[in-house]
Amino acid sequence: MKRLGITGGIASGKSVVAGMLRGMGFHVLDADGLGHTLMEPGTPAYEEIVQEFGAGVTGADGRIDRGKLAAVVFRDREKLQRLNGILHPRVEEEIVRQFGEWEKGGVRDAAFVEAALLVEAGYQRNLHGLVVAWCRPEQQMERLRARGLSEEDARQRIAAQMPAEDKLQYATEKIDCSGSLVETRREVEALAERLRS
Repeated sequence: MKRLGITGGIASGKSVVAGMLRGMGFHVLDADGLGHTLMEPGTPAYEEIVQEFGAGVTGADGRIDRGKLAAVVFRDREKLQRLNGILHPRVEEEIVRQFGEWEKGGVRDAAFVEAALLVEAGYQRNLHGLVVAWCRPEQQMERLRARGLSEEDARQRIAAQMPAEDKLQYATEKIDCSGSLVETRREVEALAERLRS
């Protein structure tokens, strides 16, 4: 089984690409969603995060409020690194477990892990290839603004990640998400065909 990654900058289209691949029958693990699950109350990561960043990052329900946590870590690179230090090893463990399960279950072509920080976390070294979704920087900004982020918050989140041109250097496959969804789907279908042939 080929173990592949799907990554790209924030609002670059990686989740759209992952969704299309899922729709084409591929197994895709959402590592960012997994990170959210690992922060649920009662988990070791939850305890560490609250200890590290204080109860101010929790909501009234006692859960970690990702908006509050983001406001803290995206303004301070050192704090972001501390958060990643808590989450990344646990996420990586879960990725390895899931890939193993899929392989044991008979998946033979390719399976994917989708994550914003695959390269930043160094995880691409454990993969057979990396699909990088990209779009123009001004499109990232537009998409983040459409999601309700202020211009300053959008800039901070983009700045906290590796620039797209650097990330593209790690790509074994590139998907241009700057055009229409139809154009993106065409590229993803071509990728699926290459993987299955």
